[in-house]
Amino acid sequence: MSHVFPRHTKYTLPMVTRGEGVYLYDQAGKQYFDASGGAAVSCLGHGDPDVIDAIKTQLDAIAYAHTSFFTSDPAEQLAEKLIAHAPDGIDRVYMVSGGSEAMEAALKLARQYFVEIGEPQRRHIIARKQSYHGNTLGVLAVGGNEWRRAPFSPLMVETTHISPCFEYRGKQAGETIFEYGQRVANELEEEIHRLGTDAVIAFVAEPVVGATAGAVPAVEGYFKRVREICDQYGVLLILDEVMCGMGRTGTLFASEQEDVRPDIIGIAKGLGAGYQPIGAMLCSGEIYAAIENGSGFFQHGHTYIGHPTACAAALAVLTKLTDGGLVQNCATIGDKLQDALQLAFGQHLNIGDIRGRGLFRGIEIVQDRETKRPFDPSRMIHKSLKKEAFNAGLACYPMGGTVDGVSGDHILLAPPFIMDESHIDEIVSKLTTTFAKVL
Repeated sequence: MSHVFPRHTKYTLPMVTRGEGVYLYDQAGKQYFDASGGAAVSCLGHGDPDVIDAIKTQLDAIAYAHTSFFTSDPAEQLAEKLIAHAPDGIDRVYMVSGGSEAMEAALKLARQYFVEIGEPQRRHIIARKQSYHGNTLGVLAVGGNEWRRAPFSPLMVETTHISPCFEYRGKQAGETIFEYGQRVANELEEEIHRLGTDAVIAFVAEPVVGATAGAVPAVEGYFKRVREICDQYGVLLILDEVMCGMGRTGTLFASEQEDVRPDIIGIAKGLGAGYQPIGAMLCSGEIYAAIENGSGFFQHGHTYIGHPTACAAALAVLTKLTDGGLVQNCATIGDKLQDALQLAFGQHLNIGDIRGRGLFRGIEIVQDRETKRPFDPSRMIHKSLKKEAFNAGLACYPMGGTVDGVSGDHILLAPPFIMDESHIDEIVSKLTTTFAKVL
């Protein structure tokens, strides 16, 4: 009998025994194509010798030292390389152990920044409906997914949410794509006025929405308008790139494709590629200077921040993503995956939309293609899709509540960047089998 507390107590999972490249293997020897990289984590696949060697080398030197006493060479090098590739103005890196910690640090830094510069009246965070920013109470409150929030709402700080930029679901008849983007972006200005023009700390958003909606990119011009509004009212722009960053959408930082300058960025998942738990919060030089020239102390911290072994692994990963050309490969093979998915399923009666960027793709499932009506949530279509795909040897990331947190189903694909065109055929073939059984 297992004493592990699993994610779900009603399911018995197979025992994973090894990973090799884009594949995972269970105890019975069955092979699974890792088409979601776990949860958009395993961007280098499994068993990468360079990352493993970096971890072993660091363990031989020093596995861990607390950051209240020491810095370490891997942490310094990782920060330097991240900043070399970061958006203009981003100047400092705060290493943590995962995405929720990165976003929690972002919220606390944003609040402390305004305390340090003499604007303590700023207390509101604005985010978007159908967003996800982590599972700790602070970032769960900022997230806009009602299913995740509901059980814990009495414990959460008050936040406010505006409409997402979700063209497939939100654009009105007769409205151009640009007009739609400007309309939903302008909701931010309206909400700032409602809350008080000097009362808002930050606007938080994912450049490409991940788990809750299925690889939904913003339309052109949306984030530029958001940046204008933030600048006008002195609001910080926090971009959550935990899932969509580190090359997943075809550029190292997803915000590069929006041509905007964030004030704070959260990253994780692909930063460590699954080899070590690590995330990071990056901030502008201006925000760092406010702390440095004020109290001098960020009132935050965790035991494992700046963990030398985790940083050594992340540095090896980041080197392969950038110098090794894997981000560019992600962009190229991602376009080919999109074309193949569109060719195979673009006219499927139950496929409403196929979207995304790079190797971050979403397939939205509908009951009626013409009206975009989703299946009844009680049918749990996403769970059936996950089960049948897994039976077919495909590990993907189906989710429910795509439309509003309750209705709608989608599949998220986030395979390793090392995949080739033969793997596209495998994904399409196994999804074809899955759809035939479920839909």
